[in-house]
Amino acid sequence: MKIAIDGMGGDNAPQAVVDGVVQAIEENSDIEIYITGPKDKIEAELSKFNYPKEKITVIDATEVISPNEHPVMALRKKKDSSIVKALDLVKSGECEAIISAGSTGAFLAGCTLIVGRIKGVERAALAPIMPGRKGNFMVVDAGANVDCKPSYLVQFAHMGKIYYEAMFNNKSATVGLINIGAEEEKGNDLTKNTYKLLKEENLNFIGNVEPRDIPKGEVNILVADGFVGNTVLKMYEGSALSLLGIIKDEIYSAPLISKIGAALLKPVFKKLMVKFDYEEVGGAPFLGVNGICIKAHGSSDGKAFKNAIKQTKIFSEKKILKKIQAEIGEKN
Repeated sequence: MKIAIDGMGGDNAPQAVVDGVVQAIEENSDIEIYITGPKDKIEAELSKFNYPKEKITVIDATEVISPNEHPVMALRKKKDSSIVKALDLVKSGECEAIISAGSTGAFLAGCTLIVGRIKGVERAALAPIMPGRKGNFMVVDAGANVDCKPSYLVQFAHMGKIYYEAMFNNKSATVGLINIGAEEEKGNDLTKNTYKLLKEENLNFIGNVEPRDIPKGEVNILVADGFVGNTVLKMYEGSALSLLGIIKDEIYSAPLISKIGAALLKPVFKKLMVKFDYEEVGGAPFLGVNGICIKAHGSSDGKAFKNAIKQTKIFSEKKILKKIQAEIGEKN
């Protein structure tokens, strides 16, 4: 499998990118990586490692698109940017997948305009996996489409179900619609009309899910427009980090006997931290584009990039892209 990686995407590029690539190559002998970016900088980082030279190719790219640039304009103006060069590798068929921790807007625009959407897909959607009390759950869309139509959300549900069931070997994943109430008549025009459509689909749809019930992890795929989904995602991440911080603060200010008790619970806290560590997941796919496109967290380190490559490989092995193409194609 050949994977393109935006070598200048993310806060810690290119060091973290190269580190993660080398780790991934050591663990997976059947992958080849193409890193895009300034050749001198990428090769300088690679020189710090021992690795099979034939497994990593550097594609020179002299420009970088920053998060504060207008996505579409930047893609058009900076044809020699690291992200455009990586996207071109997927479009041409040279690589099967792309990973980037760079500008989410530019990456989404590039996936849509350069790689292209799957035939029949109205909008691509960002689909991160989150930890819940009773199991992992997915939010789709988590920020790619602020304004949506009911038909978009129905497609999000189908694509999300295919991805979730393949990744977790779950043949009966449930789908819920994020809403302000559990009753069918609750919500705005978008959610009420979407509810009616989802009821008619073969999706194992369980109805509306209130935000307070999301962390339970009882519903596997949670559908929303990008505005709501992104708000839920960021609130959830922030709440988790704040709660862990509060617990830590209380332990440090507690009497000695409480600190001893906390020390005994250290393995539990460590396991909890792993559950909420984005590095363990690697990234979130843009579902609906005609290629495997994984968005890594902006602050990804080497471990996160390694796991993003692992996630990409599973995506390919499970033939998720072909399954989405078949599912959406049959309905259009």
